[in-house]
Amino acid sequence: MKTAVVILNWNGQKLLEQFLPSVVLHSKKDAKLYVIDNASTDTSVQFLKEYYPEIKLIQNSSNFGYAKGYNEGLKKVEADLFVLLNSDVKVTENWLNPLKDEFLKNQNLAAAQPKILDFKNKSHFEYAGAAGGFIDKYAYPYCRGRIFNTIEKDNGQYNDSRTIFWASGACLFVRKEYFHKAGGFDEDYFAHQEEIDLCWRFFNLGLESKYISTSKVYHLGGATLKNTNPKKTFLNFRNSLFNLLKNAPQKSVFQVILIRMILDCIAGIHFLISFKFLHFTAILKAHFSFYIHFKKIIKKRNNTTNYPIYYQSKSIIFLYFVKQLKSFDSIK
Repeated sequence: MKTAVVILNWNGQKLLEQFLPSVVLHSKKDAKLYVIDNASTDTSVQFLKEYYPEIKLIQNSSNFGYAKGYNEGLKKVEADLFVLLNSDVKVTENWLNPLKDEFLKNQNLAAAQPKILDFKNKSHFEYAGAAGGFIDKYAYPYCRGRIFNTIEKDNGQYNDSRTIFWASGACLFVRKEYFHKAGGFDEDYFAHQEEIDLCWRFFNLGLESKYISTSKVYHLGGATLKNTNPKKTFLNFRNSLFNLLKNAPQKSVFQVILIRMILDCIAGIHFLISFKFLHFTAILKAHFSFYIHFKKIIKKRNNTTNYPIYYQSKSIIFLYFVKQLKSFDSIK
């Protein structure tokens, strides 16, 4: 299976200096390496040309963000399997082959991820993906190993391979054929949760996403936008609404969106009374942006499909904040 490891970069020379050595060392025998540069204004391009001439450099004409940045760059990548890797990920020996083997065995497999651990705290899972992603009925994402801000220690409790709902964009293995069949990343997202949307579209097409624990990587996280950044709050809240409007079953989509918006209002009030005014404003902006984009996003639905049940838990907010269940194993 022809494989390409593809890193999207924007002004990330320091990250490339730190993390590319592990990628080159542990990938060059099993995959072709690419960097897609989103019109960086630092010296990333010069650095790559001087120190990593063996890496294929693709230069986008502007900073297109994650979604369009990959969509544009991947047009120039020839491979059967794309491995979309964040620039702040350290990989380990033989990290590619367990997932490549799974794609070869399972022709229905569209997306997958390895075990994602915290680069700064290597005994614990990392926020963005951990041991595989799920969503609740109202499209709040959570992971095996991470629910909201509670991060589990890796004690081997998720040393398995299993079907998941979404695979992390921090280290996303995706079959090229199905990536294009599903339409690629939705460029209206710009960044954040576009991998959830993509995997949800795979799910509605009857395709599968998996977590494979025999491969592991270490993710720094927050290199582009930290969790405390209001722009991240805006993108996460708005894009969750996009996800529901595009992908939830027709018979319940508007009811679910209404409840989700009420829950968002409660979150906004929490930010307000916690004096996090920028995050409160970010939720308001997210909802206004959702209204503005409503007609455009709803046209992307495929209402001819009998969408299956997509959630494992009805309300992760209720389970986490009311019942105080803090781990994936406790809620399943």
